[in-house]
Amino acid sequence: MLFEIYSFPLHRECIYVYMFIHIKWEIQKNMEEYNLGIDIGEVQMIDAVIGIESPPIHSSIKAIRKTEQLLAPVKAKASPQGHYDIYPAFPLGKGKINSGHQSLSEWIIRHKTVVIDGYIGVLWQAFIETMTNDIIRQGKTVRWFRSEAAMKAPEEIDCMIAPYLGDSDSIFGKITDKKLLDWFDEDKLQRITPDPCADMNIVIGCGAALAGWDAPLMYIDLPKNELQFRMRAGAALNLGADRPADSRKMYKRSYFVDWRVLNEHKAHILPEIEVFVDEQRPENYLWMHGNDMRTGLTAMSRNFFRARPWFEPGIWGGNWMKEHIDGLNKHVDNLAWSFELMALENGLMFESDDYRLEVSFDFLMYNNYKEVLGDCADRFKYDFPVRFDFLDTFEGGNLSVQCHPRTDYIRKEFGMPFTQDETYYVLDCKENPCVYLGFQEDVVPEEFHRKLLEAEQNVTEIDIEKYVRKFPAHKHDLFLIPNGTIHASGMDNLVLEISSAPYIFTFKMYDWGRVDLDGRPRPINIEHGMKNVDFERRGKKVEEELISKPYILEETDEYILEHLPTHPLHFYDVHRYAFDREILLETNGKCYVWMLVEGSSILLETANGMQQRFNYAETFVIPSNARSYKLTNLGKGRALMVKAFVK
Repeated sequence: MLFEIYSFPLHRECIYVYMFIHIKWEIQKNMEEYNLGIDIGEVQMIDAVIGIESPPIHSSIKAIRKTEQLLAPVKAKASPQGHYDIYPAFPLGKGKINSGHQSLSEWIIRHKTVVIDGYIGVLWQAFIETMTNDIIRQGKTVRWFRSEAAMKAPEEIDCMIAPYLGDSDSIFGKITDKKLLDWFDEDKLQRITPDPCADMNIVIGCGAALAGWDAPLMYIDLPKNELQFRMRAGAALNLGADRPADSRKMYKRSYFVDWRVLNEHKAHILPEIEVFVDEQRPENYLWMHGNDMRTGLTAMSRNFFRARPWFEPGIWGGNWMKEHIDGLNKHVDNLAWSFELMALENGLMFESDDYRLEVSFDFLMYNNYKEVLGDCADRFKYDFPVRFDFLDTFEGGNLSVQCHPRTDYIRKEFGMPFTQDETYYVLDCKENPCVYLGFQEDVVPEEFHRKLLEAEQNVTEIDIEKYVRKFPAHKHDLFLIPNGTIHASGMDNLVLEISSAPYIFTFKMYDWGRVDLDGRPRPINIEHGMKNVDFERRGKKVEEELISKPYILEETDEYILEHLPTHPLHFYDVHRYAFDREILLETNGKCYVWMLVEGSSILLETANGMQQRFNYAETFVIPSNARSYKLTNLGKGRALMVKAFVK
């Protein structure tokens, strides 16, 4: 059935396969495997150019996503006052976001050569086929060059990155110092050159800009949550891999290796991007011009932004978010986390004509970190330092008993610049909730260690309260968890976890004899934990040092300002405001992370003339460069707001 195809000999580095435009429809069924690049040897590395009408690629989104979470809609309206908005967006004005493959292909057709770079997880083959159909309908021929054809062999890449992945049975590795160019054979890259005889030449794929073409640059991005959903479904691979792996191993390789080199590359080419594409909905690409994206990011850095949250179930997860947040899939068993502000994995949505186009959070930091962070910009640069997320155990279970690495340990073992120092702010609770925190006065480290090992080996429970203290939790309490502190949230809490930004470096030491949602034992890290846990945080010292004791900093007719002191090891602090009408505030060179923790809604007005409503439990950021702003209480009762900031 391939009698109408002309191809050069099949070599991995540079293959071009053509199909004449007048191919009959009858061969489509026989070509499906060929078109998708599945199980056809080296052809999948080089992509056929198909010029026929065909059914949409990946017509079922479920085939490429393994999750019960809903795909973000192409268009969305802001949620009603008082209702949490799961698709928050920064307004750009009219006509800034384009929809659909036709308008995108029209931009491509205007250029003889184009570079299309992007992130792992993008469905490159589907994009090529869609664009090719559009281009051929315009009577043009096109040559596609896949950047991955110049990559080193998967086995060579595996050897190169092995030192950064640690033990195969561990969830931890070490941040790589490699560059994206290290994935490529530079001689092969140089041999990817435009064909002067073709109407159009396009080089496409991760690292395509490294080919060095003098051509307009398009960048195709994919939100990190959707990337993980595709990896779990086997529809996305690690950088340079030729087959999917266990989802935990794929995430580990992404965190310590892939995201690091791809993000650095993205930061380098950001000023040159002429078109940005949000590819999370392969049936309807949203795109915008690079200048509009950079202008929008700069506007964020002078006013406000709210990251798009995403939600995940967990073995201990609860029902508070399912019951209180509209628009979520209510048929999931539970929801454990809401990643409210997690810089490495969140996205930021832009809005124009109700379209919701998402860019990775790190684009904002690469473009405007100084304006965002202000007086701590030199210290943190692209690493947004503060994290907000929800831990929902309403009618769920206890979190694992855990600790986080000490600063010197996380630097030496994992290559991270700073560690995870947490606090638990109790946003809501029911019945008799608790927080596990610190050790009992008479704890014996050797006995505790032995009991943990027995519990892991036998997958059994132990009397954890014999070793770890347990405190009642009340709404608006703040528990302090500097690195090295043994801790866990108990059931029936909705915890706002305020933390420094690293978040996978949790040493689970005891997990109540449970297995994970996939039926496998959850990773336990007793030895890491024993090297980091501080047994001096015990007895009365826990109440004295690890439970915040608020006091009033300032009281006026307009507001009450409380200080919720954090531990000396925390590099961030927490304030709480109570007010009935409005308050006027200045940034004074600092960046603030805010949340309304009591009340229905507030209206933000910045000195630059922008307004935005934020509702109960929504996280938003006032960048340093906003300078001054006003918060107006839109609810009937008193508003209570917390803010976190670098000391």
